[in-house]
Amino acid sequence: MGFFDKIKAGLTKTRDALSNTLGQVFSGFSELDDDFYDELEESLILADLGVETSGKAVERLRKRVREDHLKTTEEAKNALKDILTEMLNVGTPELNLTTRPSVILVIGVNGVGKTTTIGKLATRLVKEGKKVLLVAGDTFRAAAADQLEIWAGRSGADIVRQHEGADPASVVFDGIQAAKARNVDVILIDTAGRLHNKQNLMNELNKISRIVNRELPDASQEVLLVLDGTTGQNGLIQAKQFKEIAGVTAIALTKLDGTAKGGIVIAVADSLQLPVKLVGVGEQPEDLMPFVSRDFVEALL
Repeated sequence: MGFFDKIKAGLTKTRDALSNTLGQVFSGFSELDDDFYDELEESLILADLGVETSGKAVERLRKRVREDHLKTTEEAKNALKDILTEMLNVGTPELNLTTRPSVILVIGVNGVGKTTTIGKLATRLVKEGKKVLLVAGDTFRAAAADQLEIWAGRSGADIVRQHEGADPASVVFDGIQAAKARNVDVILIDTAGRLHNKQNLMNELNKISRIVNRELPDASQEVLLVLDGTTGQNGLIQAKQFKEIAGVTAIALTKLDGTAKGGIVIAVADSLQLPVKLVGVGEQPEDLMPFVSRDFVEALL
């Protein structure tokens, strides 16, 4: 199964929700009048694009319909696909792994599938022939390092971990030294999803970033925020906060197969101008896939 087929299968719930609303909009109107646009905007909001992004998409569609003299709802639907694809095309779609080693700092709240995403990504990178090192920087949650260890075994990646409650920055320091000694291609760093407050989280992530910058000043770096697709607009709020705290460079969206709210992908990319680089559409390692915006929109509509 390729990306399109997997996304299409994974987005069944979203698409069913959309076809009940969007489908009726495109089939229920014979002309592109104000009522059509109002209904369309409401449908996009229900698909979790959010008020701001839905309004923007509909305004762009109105403009394109005028400029290109579009007459039918089918033409409008194709124009909407183009507009949503453009909204998703933010930044570069691939992870930046141009140096050896490259660093991916993985952040996000507890329960979004962060450790699983790291494991799946490690599996994919190892299959591509890369030497991968996992760094268990979430030392606050007892099971986090154990879970990561299991993924290291499954994927064929190395792992560096310390005892529960260890200083995460010191684990990261050890991981970087190990990566240098072992000629590692990619360092994947897990981080704690919840500390006592926002300030503590910010301090912890800043400390880790400083060590990475000091020890590997020329390395390619991604700060990958993992979001749970089922949380809808709450995911957008999380993304805004993490962008402020940690300088997020890319999004990995998980659990898209279990939600009717797949439109959140478009809201995140457009509102925050952050590229969605990975999507999770199932339980298997190969179900974490590089994101292809046009295929996503085609599967959605």
